Amino acid sequence: MPEGPELHLASLYVNKMCNGVVFTGAVRKSEVSKSPEVPFTCEGYRITAASRGKEVKLTLTPVKSDHPKQGVQTEQADQPMDIVFRFGMSGYFRFTTDDELPKHSHLRFYSKETPCRVMSFVDTRRFGSWQPNGTWQPDRGPCIMFEYKSFRENVVSHLSDRAFDRPICEALLNQKFFNGIGNYLRAEILFRLNIPPFVPARTVLEGLESEDLCDSGDCVRNENTKKSPKTRVVKEEEAADLLRLCHTVPLEVVNQGGKGYDPEKADYSDFKAWLQCYYVDGMTSIRDHNGRTMWFKGDPGPMAPKDSKSPKAKKRVKKEDDHDYTQKKKVAKSRSELTAKKIAVKQETATKTPKKEKDARPQEARRKKEKTRSVNTAQREESENARRRKSSPAETTAGEFFMFLKQVVFLLWEF
Repeated sequence: MPEGPELHLASLYVNKMCNGVVFTGAVRKSEVSKSPEVPFTCEGYRITAASRGKEVKLTLTPVKSDHPKQGVQTEQADQPMDIVFRFGMSGYFRFTTDDELPKHSHLRFYSKETPCRVMSFVDTRRFGSWQPNGTWQPDRGPCIMFEYKSFRENVVSHLSDRAFDRPICEALLNQKFFNGIGNYLRAEILFRLNIPPFVPARTVLEGLESEDLCDSGDCVRNENTKKSPKTRVVKEEEAADLLRLCHTVPLEVVNQGGKGYDPEKADYSDFKAWLQCYYVDGMTSIRDHNGRTMWFKGDPGPMAPKDSKSPKAKKRVKKEDDHDYTQKKKVAKSRSELTAKKIAVKQETATKTPKKEKDARPQEARRKKEKTRSVNTAQREESENARRRKSSPAETTAGEFFMFLKQVVFLLWEF
């Protein structure tokens, strides 16, 4: 999920690509998007961007026309419009030609050029949203990166809030106080401070001052001069200040110069090299009380969910040979090959069988069934006749004896 650094990098990308570009016409929305239409049409306008925590604001500013009456007649915009974006799980911006539009571009701004180019808001999973004539959400706190002083004051002055009754790992995702912190940032911050994720948030934050004694600019500058974040040495008096790392760690991602987490990039090597805890081998992961995966090392803390299990890793299909020659792999491979051979033999047999032969099979089966039925009927009739032949002599003898007895009785009666 894009977090504070990614949204800031997105705003820098928009400003870089749209610098000097004039856009025109209506802002077009895809048919499948459930976000609102953007009621903005202008003959010529420019786009600028700014970020705050987990939000990005695009400002559409009309270019002054040489014909002021034209805008009134065609009902075109003559005032700037702010559109506030929230990226959801997979949102980002892309600037392409009209022929190379990304598949899931849901809001499009067309340039006044030939050939035309398009700035698109791309969101594959469609969890992102935008708000025309929008403002920064009032229930979000100050930005952890660019409103550091206000961010510290907001947290320290509200430690009595119920949000800090929760584990520190869950409190860090509360955008009312930590606007811009997400899943990978909380893991990296707590790991660097060696803080168990499931300890009370208030316990961790108590004792911190609303004003940072260390000048934030010097802290960031000192951290950026280090060759590798993994070898960075943190002073003892700085190590316990979680709020400072909530400010400096996101800036490390920003200072990678766009080489950090990018939803469209296939190469994550730079970002993975920067990570120390999140999805790193040797670390432990369990789900917190909200179902979010928490990465850490060592004891999770007293507030860890009971019977919480590490989420199962997704199985990835390898297209190429992984060169695993263990006995288990050989058995699995031989089984799969045998199954494939059986399927191939069946398909080959089905291919070789002529169509006429296939059509003749049901008739032939029906004939065999009728022939078997007639043979069984003949056998039953023959057995019945044999039974009757056996029983007929006994029946004849009994009849003759009865006639003889009748004659004897008649003779005795006459006598």
